[in-house]
Amino acid sequence: MLRLFYIIIVVLLLGNSSLLAQNELKISEMEIAKDSSKSAKINPLAPSKAAFYSAILPGLGQAYNKKYWKIPIVYGGMGVSIYSYIWNNKKYHQYRDAYKRRLLGYSDDNFQYLDDTRLISAQKFHQKNRDLSMLVTAGIYILNIVDANIDAHLMQFNVNENLSIRPELQQNEMDYNHNLAISLNLKF
Repeated sequence: MLRLFYIIIVVLLLGNSSLLAQNELKISEMEIAKDSSKSAKINPLAPSKAAFYSAILPGLGQAYNKKYWKIPIVYGGMGVSIYSYIWNNKKYHQYRDAYKRRLLGYSDDNFQYLDDTRLISAQKFHQKNRDLSMLVTAGIYILNIVDANIDAHLMQFNVNENLSIRPELQQNEMDYNHNLAISLNLKF
């Protein structure tokens, strides 16, 4: 029932709209208008350069893009995941060494309160978390490179006051009803 309500609302909002392609310009306005997108100089190699810098040293691509606030996030995420990897690796080796000593017949380890099955399950737990931490570290490293590349691409887009999207209320000339529309304006 709720889905039907949403479908009806969408049909009512979008079904009665009229779209206008463009307004006619006078010849004098067309001669004066210049392309605003060509005023800014675009470096096509900037995204690949930013990605390369981030691949060499994480956070360097963000510094190249002048997004300095992202650098602590990159190093914080990588630091936490590397710390988790080291801690789980240390615990895994402690439980593994204790289990190996038990198999050799020694019982003088720090885990005397655990039986053999619990030592095995602790090994598996810390091994799984260690491997997961390595995947998270690799994911953050790759995400750092992708972020630098995408951010460098987005810096080259022409976003200024001459380009705007806004809602508009238009009157239909046939039956004088008001229609809700979205207006995309590009001024030269």
